[in-house]
Amino acid sequence: MEIRKKFNAVVFLLIVWQYAALSQERLKDTIAIDEVIVTGSKIEVSRKLIPVSVSQISKQNIENTGETNILPTISNYSPGVFVTERNILGFGVSSGGSGAISIRGISGSPNTNVLVLMDGHPQYQGIFGHPLPDAYVASDVEKVEIIRGPASILYGSNAMAGVVNIITKQQQTDGFNTHLEASYGSYNTQKYSGTVGYKKNKLSLFASINHDQTNGIRENTDFKITNGYTKVSYQVNKYLKLTGDINLAKYNANDNGSVYLEEPAPFNIDIARGKTSFSIENSYKTLTGALKLYHNFGTHNLSDGWHSTDRNSGVMVFQTMQLFKGNKLTAGIDAKQYGGKGNSGMAKDSLVTINEIAFYTYMQQTFLQKITISAGLRVENNSNYGNEFVPMVGVNYNPIASTTIKSSISKGFRSPTVMEMYLFAPNPNLEPERMINYEIGWLQSSINKRLNTELTLFTAIGDNLIQTTGQYPNLKRDNIGTFSNKGIEISAKIRASKNIFIHSNYSYLFIEKPVLAAPRQQINISVNYSYKIFNLNISSQHIEKLYISTNPEKTNSYTLLNARLGVQIQKYLNVFILGNNLLNQNYQINYGYLMPKINFLAGIKLKF
Repeated sequence: MEIRKKFNAVVFLLIVWQYAALSQERLKDTIAIDEVIVTGSKIEVSRKLIPVSVSQISKQNIENTGETNILPTISNYSPGVFVTERNILGFGVSSGGSGAISIRGISGSPNTNVLVLMDGHPQYQGIFGHPLPDAYVASDVEKVEIIRGPASILYGSNAMAGVVNIITKQQQTDGFNTHLEASYGSYNTQKYSGTVGYKKNKLSLFASINHDQTNGIRENTDFKITNGYTKVSYQVNKYLKLTGDINLAKYNANDNGSVYLEEPAPFNIDIARGKTSFSIENSYKTLTGALKLYHNFGTHNLSDGWHSTDRNSGVMVFQTMQLFKGNKLTAGIDAKQYGGKGNSGMAKDSLVTINEIAFYTYMQQTFLQKITISAGLRVENNSNYGNEFVPMVGVNYNPIASTTIKSSISKGFRSPTVMEMYLFAPNPNLEPERMINYEIGWLQSSINKRLNTELTLFTAIGDNLIQTTGQYPNLKRDNIGTFSNKGIEISAKIRASKNIFIHSNYSYLFIEKPVLAAPRQQINISVNYSYKIFNLNISSQHIEKLYISTNPEKTNSYTLLNARLGVQIQKYLNVFILGNNLLNQNYQINYGYLMPKINFLAGIKLKF
């Protein structure tokens, strides 16, 4: 409690001090622009016209943290978002797995309520329906956009709690651009990566390869992954663009089980994942849209005997048109098939798939250049349970250019997975989980757009949650769960001077009953300071009352301090050192999995 009070006091003093500094300084060489968001409407729209809550994390933010996986970064830069971890590297699978993303206290085990996208394409395992956390490497990422709250109107199932859209890099300038990086640190942790970009006239290419490995923080907790990605784009003309990509990842991990077990329970995973996509994007006067095809696939081999192959394939078509001044109308069709086969359960050695097709329309209309009304409806048909109707309505009010007040009411839903219907404690008659989200927000830009703040209040009410009932071996899943979550989220981006940038956020969550991966309070601060050849990033995270177990009920509170120092030795060479958990905190996120204490990583980066 004493640490928390001191931490909050430091946060308050930092913000007051920076605000005072900003009030006295005028940065004449700074040109501030409004954030443009893609994920909230499927086309580029100013953030102040989107009625839902959206966070954006830039490439520079990602590089400053030194993380090689993108998920820990989103937990630091977005309020109300928390990602579970359990080791130096590697999230794992099964009961000891982590990498679950919680948004406003809504997640799941496995995590199926937050939809991860790559360039707008859904990314989840076809049988169990969860994202694939180990495959999201930071070297491929241009930026990340996060919708906090239901996004089912545009993205359908699994977007019940929100969306994380990972937008990949693309070469912007003519010529070659190459990056190489290598680092070594505590627990024999090694990271290697290389990227190359090329552009000539209408053709652009980006490719990367990554290899990470660690011995882990205790015996039999080692992890290694190799990941390759290639993306090719061709600008046919100023109206039409073609893009194709492919990603392959192979990883292996060992899990020694909970530290509370009397005897270790070694568990091994051997997983291969892949994805490929192709898109045709058009932009002609008042008409903008795309045709997107995607295919995700994977093979999972676990030491407990489980073997499975899965897939998730689909097509997305949408067009946005301007019917008249101040109007945008989007209409789209999504069709997908997902599933797979495993060697146990009712689907043993036989392919089980689910088909979904959806039609949606979403319209924005601006009145008097100050009020924008958004409304939409999605109708989704699932081959198992039938139709689902998803409405949404929102209002944005911009009384002056620097102020936006917004509110929205939106529905989210999640279709039952193949696993829930056919594999373990199965029930083929399950219906979707559903929720309604009410929120109101205030965006404020101050001091020549060098201080940008956001305040959001929300209430989320859910029912029909899928839970397991009965006693072993007669277990069954039913739609019997409910929840009511309320909270407040505050974030600030501050350019304190020419050399100092500060990102901070705070969230408070009220939940009626214990939920894993949903801290009651969360505070994140990141300060980045650049001076000549030096770049210093210091970040801190305070977590209060995080449920790491609900049976028995156990919570954890902790404060983390991380720092990364980079030195630009010459034009092509940068050396860095990264220190994590510098306060040497003893804490857990997954029950029975101790997190690493103080640890370091040092390396070099070459750019030419």
